[in-house]
Amino acid sequence: MLYFSSLLKNPPYTQDADVLFSALRSHREDFCLFDGGKNIWARDYMPIRSHKGELLSFRYSPSYMADCPAEYTNYRTDIRFPFPTRYSSINLDGGNAVFSPSRKTVIISDRIFSENPEWNRETLEKELSKLLDARIIFIESLPSDFTGHADGMVRFLSEDTVLINKTSFKRGLEQRQSQALRELGFTVVEFPYFYSGGISAVGSYLNYLETPKHIFLPVFGIFTDADALKEASGLFRKDIVPVLLSAIPKKGGALNCISWEDGID
Repeated sequence: MLYFSSLLKNPPYTQDADVLFSALRSHREDFCLFDGGKNIWARDYMPIRSHKGELLSFRYSPSYMADCPAEYTNYRTDIRFPFPTRYSSINLDGGNAVFSPSRKTVIISDRIFSENPEWNRETLEKELSKLLDARIIFIESLPSDFTGHADGMVRFLSEDTVLINKTSFKRGLEQRQSQALRELGFTVVEFPYFYSGGISAVGSYLNYLETPKHIFLPVFGIFTDADALKEASGLFRKDIVPVLLSAIPKKGGALNCISWEDGID
């Protein structure tokens, strides 16, 4: 089951939500809306599921939202679904935890260290590995990205293959990430990307929504959409469903950011 904040029904997100929900219905994907979230970014404040199925709720207090305290969402008090959940005081957004298909490996950007200054780096790494019951790989975050989330930079295609953003830069962040991931034994595949500047996520195709049968790929009405659709069709063994977005990416996120799945069959 997929879950989305009911705030998506409100302007300026109404049109994007209608397009997405129509696509989900037509492809027989079950979903529902929940109340209590203070913003639309459900991925960040909803619990994270370990490979054993345990739900872990981390503290949602990102520094980039310091000027918007009304949008902080406390899952434990504001939402709290009737699922057994463990709670942690570690400050970690769900969008900064990208899992492999088995959920035994998770990629997290190094932004987590500045978000948890009270923690020693080695101690934090050990605690996260224990809580998530997974091998943790830290990657460099993009300083200009206000969230620093991993889900806008890397996604798993398989246990040993990852997708990263394709850029024209030859010695930039993406190249350093690619080299680091290859040194860890991963096959690295570049995926179409368009840098739109500022906080905008227009062009962030890696922020797709994946279900067991479908890849719901965000498209933005720009020239790189066709390349993204073509590449996705060649890479995934799932049906590719384009979802045209407008308002949501202008706020800094796309389909992975606004969705959450309970992982219960």
